[in-house]
Amino acid sequence: MRRHRRGRPVGRTRASGGQGRRVTAVRPEHEHGSPWFRASNQPESQGPDPGAAPYGAGGPGAAHGPGPGLPGPEHDPYAGTWAPGTGPVPDDETMALRTEATRRIVAEPATSPYEPVPGPSGAAQGSPPGSAPERPTGGRAERRRAAKGRGRRRKGASSRVPAPPPSPDPGRPLTRVEARRAARARKDSVGVVASRVVGELFITFGVVMLLFVTYQLWWTNIRAGFQADEAKQGIENAWAKGRKPDAFEPGQGFAIMYIPKLDVVVPIAEGIDKKRVLDRGMVGHYAEGQLKTAMPSDKRGNFAVAGHRNTHGEPFRYINRLTPGDPIVVETQDSYYTYEMTSILPQTPPSNVSVIQPVPAGSGFTGPGRYITLTTCTPEFTSTYRMIVWGKMVDERPRSKGKPDALVG
Repeated sequence: MRRHRRGRPVGRTRASGGQGRRVTAVRPEHEHGSPWFRASNQPESQGPDPGAAPYGAGGPGAAHGPGPGLPGPEHDPYAGTWAPGTGPVPDDETMALRTEATRRIVAEPATSPYEPVPGPSGAAQGSPPGSAPERPTGGRAERRRAAKGRGRRRKGASSRVPAPPPSPDPGRPLTRVEARRAARARKDSVGVVASRVVGELFITFGVVMLLFVTYQLWWTNIRAGFQADEAKQGIENAWAKGRKPDAFEPGQGFAIMYIPKLDVVVPIAEGIDKKRVLDRGMVGHYAEGQLKTAMPSDKRGNFAVAGHRNTHGEPFRYINRLTPGDPIVVETQDSYYTYEMTSILPQTPPSNVSVIQPVPAGSGFTGPGRYITLTTCTPEFTSTYRMIVWGKMVDERPRSKGKPDALVG
């Protein structure tokens, strides 16, 4: 059999019946140089077979035609025509041999202009899972048309939104690059770290300030109250034992002050030391150096004392509410000394020591007498200035005669 230059067989099956034998005719344009394939070099006729029926006549051998290699006198190798159903389907591009299945696919056109779209696994959509994709059968023309259809489907599928990449398997260990990226993603930036540090500092500062305010406004008063009560009890115990020292040491309690209008009962200690006297909730007597003042038992002079207005017991917090005539009582081991409030100086500099002189300046007193002076800080919660309250003695009563009317009523 002669092959085309592209490797495909060339020839045509004889249309007449027989025992399935094929006579291959060579096209003139592909005629080989060998004399065995030339149409003019056919074997010579041996004459008619006496026992055979005439060519073309009916009979048992008429359906099979001439014997092998003995074409009739009218045989033309190039004159055969194709009849439907008797041979391969003609093709405009090839004359390759086809099977019955191939012939049926080519002869019967598809009922739908659209071919099934292959799914992600290669099988056509709508086909049962696991089935293999249908491959085009037939000649080269069919394969070309199938390839063109697949190309058009790919172009249409490219406009679709691509599916997101599958998430990595959580059980799969990360690579070194993925681990570094994950570490960088978890790591906070410098700005975030700085903002957190600043925020934590502000929170810490706020908590410390809150604790300090709580300590100053609440705890110091509680602690000073206990300490003042303890000092008062110590003074009364000393009086009960009959001890009467000639002089009092700094920080030693020696008297008790009562301000009935303000419901104040506070011990008085020697000196105005902040830690040993004032911060312990007591009232301090000016008794040192140039600030030394008289005692209540003296026949003349100014008995001057100092106390906190805020925190640490705050015994003088509301002395600004006193009005002229309000009693102030000082109890010692021997007597009760009653003073009446006369005047107030709302504000003066701390350096103005003339307010505690024997005749205090600005008090309205014109001559020597037995006076009392209360000093404290102002405004509240500050120590910028001093507030001064003055009074004069109106009664002296021995303790043996009982309490004065100011304390009884």
